[in-house]
Amino acid sequence: MLSFDKIPSTQDYAHDLIAEGKATDKTVVVAQAQSAGRGRYKRTWVSHHGNLYASFIYKVYERDPKLSYAVAVAIAETLIAFGLKPQIKWPNDVLIDGKKISGVLIEYARNFVIVGIGINIKTCPTVKEYKTTKVNDYTNASVEEILSVLMKKLDKWRGVDFAFVRERWMELAICINKMIKYQGKQAELIGLNEDGALVLRFDSRYVLTYGDEISI
Repeated sequence: MLSFDKIPSTQDYAHDLIAEGKATDKTVVVAQAQSAGRGRYKRTWVSHHGNLYASFIYKVYERDPKLSYAVAVAIAETLIAFGLKPQIKWPNDVLIDGKKISGVLIEYARNFVIVGIGINIKTCPTVKEYKTTKVNDYTNASVEEILSVLMKKLDKWRGVDFAFVRERWMELAICINKMIKYQGKQAELIGLNEDGALVLRFDSRYVLTYGDEISI
C-alpha cells in the first residue's frame, strides 16, 4: 500500500505507476486528501482531509463490464458492516437515505484496471446536482477501519461468481422495476442479465444496454 497525506489524485498516481512499469496486482494508492480529485466524466471530486480516497490497481486481461457491480456491492457491504443501510444507484454510486456517500471511477490502462473509490466519512461536499452525506452522521468509524473492511470486501466480491454479485446488486439497487430514461425515452429498468447488461422494457419490447445511454 502506498499512503500519502495529500497528492493531486490517487487515480493519476496509479496511472503513473502503470506507465512507469512499477504497478503490481493489488497495489493500493491511498491519500488523506487530494488537490485534483476527479470522478466520472472528469467531474471534480472534492477531497478534504478525513475521508477515504483510494485507487486499487488490479491485473486484468480484458475489460469487464461486470466489475463495476462487484465494486458497488463491496462498498455497500462495507458500509453495512458498520451498521449503515446503503442503496446502489446505477452504475456504482452508493447512497444512504437517498444521499450520495460514495463514488467510483473505473479506468483501464495497459494490462491493469484502476478502481478509484471515494467514501465520505468525516466531511461531505455541498453539490448542486444531488444531496450528500457521510459515515460519521450515522456511526463513528475511522478511515483506517473502513479501508481495512473495504479491501476484504473487494477481494470477496471480485472473486465470487457473477450470479451472486448480480443477485446482491439487484437487492441493493434503487430503480429496479421503475422508470428511467433511455435515449431520451421512458423505459422500465428490469434488472441485470448474466453478462452485466441492463435489461430495459418498452411495453412488450426488451432492450439490453451497458448503460451509457440511460439516466436515472
